Amino acid sequence: MTGIKLIADSGATKTEWRLFGEGTHKSFFTSGISPYHMTQIQIEQLLLSEFPPSLLKRKISEVHYYGTGCYTAPKANIVKKALHDIFPAAKLNITHDLMGAAISLCGHDKGIACILGTGSNSCLFNGKRIVANSPGLGYILGDEGSGAYLGKKVIQHVLYGIFDKELMDAFQENYNTDKAEILHRVYQEPFANRYLASFSKFLSQHRGHYMIENIIEDGLGDFFNQHLETYPQRFSMPIHFVGSIAFYFKDKIAELCKASGYEMGKVIRQPMAGLISHHKNS
Repeated sequence: MTGIKLIADSGATKTEWRLFGEGTHKSFFTSGISPYHMTQIQIEQLLLSEFPPSLLKRKISEVHYYGTGCYTAPKANIVKKALHDIFPAAKLNITHDLMGAAISLCGHDKGIACILGTGSNSCLFNGKRIVANSPGLGYILGDEGSGAYLGKKVIQHVLYGIFDKELMDAFQENYNTDKAEILHRVYQEPFANRYLASFSKFLSQHRGHYMIENIIEDGLGDFFNQHLETYPQRFSMPIHFVGSIAFYFKDKIAELCKASGYEMGKVIRQPMAGLISHHKNS
């Protein structure tokens, strides 16, 4: 099918969209989309309010959407119905963000693809499809090594009084919050995973402090222990990473890979470039 294609890489915090074809090349962002936390109507309202108005007038031939929470057919269909209402004439391909990460990181080669962003996930990719996946349990029960997981560790160190005075003062200067507000945002407000992940930035701002380095190493180490060790093939193929946490803490990932005897592959912040290349060549 020729015409204009729209590709989406959607995480819990933000969604990157890329429009290309027929001389068109445009990139823009909207808020994150999760069918676990949003209804079809809510997704439609978000897109209609955040899409550039000119996009809604374009004739889109294909939409390729890679999104968090779309691993099962019922959840993927929530997004599919929302996009169908907005682009009724377009061919829709809705799948999960882990497939997008695998395609972008591995191309047509075998490898282990890992997401370390607001949430975390991993899979074994054979060059065509995902053949194994370490179960993702979400930010409450799992998401080891993710922004939400590391942000939660920061909050624990603050509320338990573990941080020294230097870090406690820095935290209050940065966030000007208290226990009551934190607990309300986590337990009473929507998108607690995004809120928790926002505190992971505190770690990158205070690198070098031993308490900060311990949180980063332990959090990423939990991802290695709980997920990468489940793949028997981990010693025979590269292990790739995508996401803001992977990108900003690449040095720690390199140390953990070396200590574990793994071959570290690509570490990229966003998968869109690889997805564009894939769809241009498809």
